Amino acid sequence: MTERFGARLARAVAARGPLCAGIDPHPGLVSEWGLPGDVSGLDRFALGAAEALAEHVAVVKPQSAFFEAHGSAGVAVLERVIARCREAGALVLLDVKRGDIGSTMAAYAAAYLSDDSPLAADAVTVSPYLGFGALEPAFAAAEASRQGRGVFVLARTSNVDGQALQTAEVGGVGGISVAQSIVDQAAGRNAGVDPLGDVGVVVGATNVPGELRLAGLNGPILAPGFGAQGATADDLATVFGDALSAVLPASSRALLRAGPDPAAMRAQLRLVQDELAGITAGAGGSPA
Repeated sequence: MTERFGARLARAVAARGPLCAGIDPHPGLVSEWGLPGDVSGLDRFALGAAEALAEHVAVVKPQSAFFEAHGSAGVAVLERVIARCREAGALVLLDVKRGDIGSTMAAYAAAYLSDDSPLAADAVTVSPYLGFGALEPAFAAAEASRQGRGVFVLARTSNVDGQALQTAEVGGVGGISVAQSIVDQAAGRNAGVDPLGDVGVVVGATNVPGELRLAGLNGPILAPGFGAQGATADDLATVFGDALSAVLPASSRALLRAGPDPAAMRAQLRLVQDELAGITAGAGGSPA
């Protein structure tokens, strides 16, 4: 490994800011761009977004499901998007939310985190709800990579349906929440790593302030819910508090709806980055 993922991420955020730009080829957005709903429209939409945005952000997050919906041709588009974003100097966080056990989890890890895979990303999202320990193949593959790859574990998502499970107490009344247990286990894997660990968590930007203890994570926090889903820059400061410097606010629709004109997308991107600049400066800038 030439450089760990956490160090690569910290350097990228210091240079380009913390915003994570989502590339979500939702059929409705593709239609708004005046493109057909087939793989040709997918290709023009996703690569157009990558061309407009990837050079100007630290992290790009393609949503794999929208590519997979088009079968093998859609996955081929995803491969090109990953390559184009990395050529532009952005880290690629592939949103796949995989989570399984044993050899199946190992196969997912090989698909998304091994150096010789055409789908290999700088980091992926994974689900721990078959057990945090079941994710070991993903952690091992990320650590073994020569490129320095990372893993973001779902902890406290922004969807209402996840609340009952994620806020349930481990060990009954008086225990910590399931979400907090995931954060704590991620922190254990990041202990002693400088400047930032390679295991991040996903925590929605619209969640209750102070619900989780995040300051000891020593890893990045992907924060969906920013922008079109309602959370503002000020909300980020309120929800994440002392952990704000490690937060990667994720925005997709707010940027993509400015397309297909690349200049309009970049102008919207600058507005969002300016909104974030004030709060991140007060939090110390880049993840630490």
